[in-house]
Amino acid sequence: MGTRLKDKVAIVTGAGTSGEGMGNGKAAAMLFAREGASIVAVDLNLDAAQQTVHAIEAEGGRVIAIAADVSRSEDVRAIVDQTVTRFGRIDVIHNNVGIEIAGDPVSTTEEDWDRVHAVNLKSVFMMCKYAIPHMEARGGAIINVSSVASIRWSPVPYFSYHTSKAALNHMTRVIARQYAAKKIRCNVILLGMMDTPHIRTYYRDLPSDEVAKIMRQRDAHCPMGRQGTAWDAAHAALFLASDEVQYITGAEVVVDGGLTL
Repeated sequence: MGTRLKDKVAIVTGAGTSGEGMGNGKAAAMLFAREGASIVAVDLNLDAAQQTVHAIEAEGGRVIAIAADVSRSEDVRAIVDQTVTRFGRIDVIHNNVGIEIAGDPVSTTEEDWDRVHAVNLKSVFMMCKYAIPHMEARGGAIINVSSVASIRWSPVPYFSYHTSKAALNHMTRVIARQYAAKKIRCNVILLGMMDTPHIRTYYRDLPSDEVAKIMRQRDAHCPMGRQGTAWDAAHAALFLASDEVQYITGAEVVVDGGLTL
């Protein structure tokens, strides 16, 4: 066990994994725990969160699971209340939840727009609204998860996803500036092409050889010759959560293997 987050308490949303393998939230929760943090693993799917709990406990970590819809104010308030009741403090918030619904500016429905922005953007607002008052006395770290699609055009028609993540980038800067004097740091990770279970759900109805071909094409599209992994995202999150970056706030940390270059 490491000590980079010793005695800290971290809330990780989206801490479960969609299907088999290692998702970004699960990897972050496990890595935070390995570095000494107590973890609150939040997911819409309690079974998925419990799998993360089992993985952390198997390594000797401290963790609880909470099932919640982070787009709902009452659920987020309950997450914060349960965290403070159980662990007495909040030091790190890792806002990892995100969804995509296909559609361009014409075909996107109002309902889809609202749902994507509620999950990707409102959830971060709600978490900050209820958690920041518990962080102001001693400071802490807020890490938001965005995408390189927030800063460049993408041929994939996820209009509501792209706009929600662009707004998240600026929300990060606003929070960072307002709470800098309170020693609450807020930074955002911009992920590139990732090979995670979430991505592979897009291709779950295809034959395995077709999926393998698509993954090879995605790998070849990245300058480093491979897509990122959940651990690539998690190590960036750990860096931003740790006291090593006490003088970094409002930053966009691009984790994309050179894709946006």
